[in-house]
Amino acid sequence: MKFTHHLKGMAIAAMTVFAISAGSADAAEKLRIGTEGAYPPFNEVDANGELQGFDVDIAKALCASMGADCTFVKQDWDGIIPALQKRKFDAIVASMSITEERKKAVDFTEHYYTNKLQFVGKKGMSLDVSAAGLKGKTIGAQRATISGDWLEKNRADANIKLYDTQENAYLDLASGRLDGILADAFVNYGWLESAAGKGFEFKGKPVFENDFIGIAVRKGQDDLRTKLNKAIKDIVANGTYAKINAKYFPFSIY
Repeated sequence: MKFTHHLKGMAIAAMTVFAISAGSADAAEKLRIGTEGAYPPFNEVDANGELQGFDVDIAKALCASMGADCTFVKQDWDGIIPALQKRKFDAIVASMSITEERKKAVDFTEHYYTNKLQFVGKKGMSLDVSAAGLKGKTIGAQRATISGDWLEKNRADANIKLYDTQENAYLDLASGRLDGILADAFVNYGWLESAAGKGFEFKGKPVFENDFIGIAVRKGQDDLRTKLNKAIKDIVANGTYAKINAKYFPFSIY
């Protein structure tokens, strides 16, 4: 009887350990990813209301590599860091530049692509993007981005208009309300390749390079950050990253 009782005790203990480990595995597997959904070709909402784009595909590949069950949360850009801090989601995969200012509020993974800033304007119209050349010109950028910050610091004599979304900036450029836009070169590339951007082109050389794009997590989420860093290395090494890259760009953006 004692022997049977001992076995029964061992079985209960084993079940308890299994339940605890299964619970923690479930917790580790469920991950909510925040993204903007208004920044094509990196993140946007398709005709079916689904989030898609380079950021979304990369996030899905990282989740697969980590064995995590991921869901996506659409969040306006202006409030994306506060929403992360309020635990609306666990990580931001939304083409966010790693800056010293943002590092005060969040922690970042290693970069998952490298960006630069470049002006866009109408074809056939000259646009001198120097400080003197842009004096009095109306130039657009998205609010709370490094493009907007760069314009305010380096082209203060221009008439700077800041927009809630990049898409709204492009709409004003297309309708003639802006002389030009400063934005991420690869976002501009995507727009120039679209029907709406056919009459426009890059103006001047990139004004800001080596802009590293990372995944933001809450301060102290070191375990998640480490897992994401490993997953980034893994998808680059196994060719998954290159396949996703080629879907959007005929050149590497890593």
